[in-house]
Amino acid sequence: MVLLTREEQFRKLFPKAPAFRFRQMEEALFSPVFKSFADISNMSLAMRELLTKEISWLAIKEVQVLESAKRDTFKAVVEMVDQKRVETVLMKNARAQWTVCVSSQVGCAMACTFCATGKMGFTRNLIADEIVDQVRFWNIFLRERPKLAQRISNVVFMGMGEPLANYENVKETLSVLLAHTDMGMTRITVSTVGLIPMLRKLLADPKWPAVRLAVSLHSADAVTRQVMMPSSFPAFLNDLAVWTQEYFEKFDSRRRHLTFEYVMLSKINDTEMHAQALITFARKVGNVRINLIPYNFIPQTSKRSAEQAKNVYRGSLPGDFAHFEKTLEEAGVTVTRRRTMGDDIAAACGQLIVDKSES
Repeated sequence: MVLLTREEQFRKLFPKAPAFRFRQMEEALFSPVFKSFADISNMSLAMRELLTKEISWLAIKEVQVLESAKRDTFKAVVEMVDQKRVETVLMKNARAQWTVCVSSQVGCAMACTFCATGKMGFTRNLIADEIVDQVRFWNIFLRERPKLAQRISNVVFMGMGEPLANYENVKETLSVLLAHTDMGMTRITVSTVGLIPMLRKLLADPKWPAVRLAVSLHSADAVTRQVMMPSSFPAFLNDLAVWTQEYFEKFDSRRRHLTFEYVMLSKINDTEMHAQALITFARKVGNVRINLIPYNFIPQTSKRSAEQAKNVYRGSLPGDFAHFEKTLEEAGVTVTRRRTMGDDIAAACGQLIVDKSES
């Protein structure tokens, strides 16, 4: 099935329309005033009627929305026009506003052994409209619930999929969000396992917005990392260190930082050896933050056997976690600890998954 973007559909419907007409339509998609194409008063009635008939106001539709017990996290299963499904998450942030976690692919080819999405395998990339509309979906969700805070202040590409493996669609999504929301570049974060060729590409790409980047490091020991992340390779850490220097040559390190994400796994990557390796690597690469992530249990889905869902990992014990964190801090490494949100509805880091038959 060939998926057409809204712009491609618009051009087919109105091949002679001036460029500003599509911009009008796109601006309307983000307006709290409009709920459908029929509401766009600065377009002709005939144009509005044809848009309503031929183009979906949202490229995704709700299948299910779950709310966490703390009422600070919502998870939605959404379906695209080809019946493929992904999950997207809305989380209350420290400013009492909202952060949206978007998915960029159906499934993921990276196969990280501690991540539920990696167990799905890869189905397809999402087009930009399908990613953008995850943010629009939550905007509509909030408007329908006026008692909730109304502003989405941040977007993180930390849902299903590897964003840089869907480079062009993610880049287009970033451009659309920056053009039609009040979020600046520092309020959007793209997380990646560290696809070195794509990391190099974005540094050389004048159209790649200077949003924040987060690299899923998870171990500064090459052997450990390759066991955890099959997409890794023996020279990865060296290549990443070189790229990091290139990043700071382009972006002043006094004003910008990189985040390295580090999921804490008991006896796997939380030992003294791993702490020292991480300290050495952090000192080598410069102005980085290590974000320590509590491991979240990977839930079973209804169509996976108990053996397939067998969880070989355990989160770091509280004392080991605290010792690891203190060791980094005492060595002068900037370290933060991620809050676990939505784990009771399988909406936390590493838990997003839909049954393969449903995606």
